[in-house]
Amino acid sequence: MESRVQRILLAAGFLGALGIFTAPAFAADDKEKNNDGELGKIITPDLERRHIKEADLDTEDFEVGLYSGILSVEDFGSNTVAGVTFSYHITEDFFAQANFGTSKTQKTSYELLSGGVELLTKNQRDLSYYNISLGYNLLPGQVYISEKWHFNTGVYFIGGAGNTRFAEKNYFTYNLGAGFKFYATDWLLLDLSMRDYSFSHELFGVSKKTNNLESRLGVSLFF
Repeated sequence: MESRVQRILLAAGFLGALGIFTAPAFAADDKEKNNDGELGKIITPDLERRHIKEADLDTEDFEVGLYSGILSVEDFGSNTVAGVTFSYHITEDFFAQANFGTSKTQKTSYELLSGGVELLTKNQRDLSYYNISLGYNLLPGQVYISEKWHFNTGVYFIGGAGNTRFAEKNYFTYNLGAGFKFYATDWLLLDLSMRDYSFSHELFGVSKKTNNLESRLGVSLFF
């Protein structure tokens, strides 16, 4: 009888000790959960985010423009040039462009030094050209004028072929060039470029290949 009582007391004591050690663990778990909840409320940001409107380029694929500049015709001086362009943007990188320009050349050094000799008449000094070219947009970027004002820009290369009419004759012409685009708005473009028009003529009695450099500034509209 006495041994049975001892076993019961030992069992009761063991269960009591087990309750002492396990109860604080549950309490600690509950406390940890509460702390996590309070911590989450403290560090959760409640900020009002600014709405930033980023200007996109016009999604239209067509572009029409005017340009003016200087055309240096080999042996016939540096002359003002003006023209029009029409472009179709095939993809984001490639575009096709048609150009038409006119200029009036000066007298050659020989004509100026000889006094009275004229190799060309007044009408023959008129020069005009047209060409179709393929362009490739390279190095798109942005230029920052101030903290609030920034504009999209881009560098491009272009090449093609066409015709030059000079001295009342037509000459097949290659053209190569490069330019810098400045997007003033999503529909207005400023274009600064350099181009070389290469053709051969026989105005001096023998065939001569010429390279005629043009620097120009143009403005274009997207539609």
